[in-house]
Amino acid sequence: MRGVDEDTGEYLGPSRTQQRREALEVLALSEQLAALPEGQLAKLPVPDQLLPHIAEARRITSHIARKRQLAFLAKQMRREDDETLHAIRDALDAGGESARLDTARLHRAEQWRTRLLDEGDTALAELLDTYPHADRQRLRQLVRNTLAERAKNKPPANFRELFRELRGVLAHAPENGEQAPG
Repeated sequence: MRGVDEDTGEYLGPSRTQQRREALEVLALSEQLAALPEGQLAKLPVPDQLLPHIAEARRITSHIARKRQLAFLAKQMRREDDETLHAIRDALDAGGESARLDTARLHRAEQWRTRLLDEGDTALAELLDTYPHADRQRLRQLVRNTLAERAKNKPPANFRELFRELRGVLAHAPENGEQAPG
């Protein structure tokens, strides 16, 4: 709805400054999309017609040529409807949030592994109280094997397996049950 209303003479469209602001936001979004890894880009609701332009922007390494290609990508993105652009932005924001949650979960798994190896049965009992779905026997065996592994200066295979097991326990836990070990 641009232009002037014929009945009232009132201007209906956004100001030129607003149009410029929106264009710069889309340009920033195009830069974000070009910087994403292929796997993360595949998870986003990006229309198929934009994917070749994103791939081309990634391929170009020359500064000016890349800048020109990003501007072209932004131009193509501005042709999409607002709902598509909002969906892409929301998915990027959600990806950032889920990445933070994954990182926090990995840190919790690392903390639990350290506590299990240092404190033994006390930490295991607390872990099982917090996460009742965890496999007690498997965790106890992995802790025992990891300690034996350390004593013999062997490669840390069980150490890593204990981490993977804890990560699985934390991943399947309800959100309200996820607590950092004290």
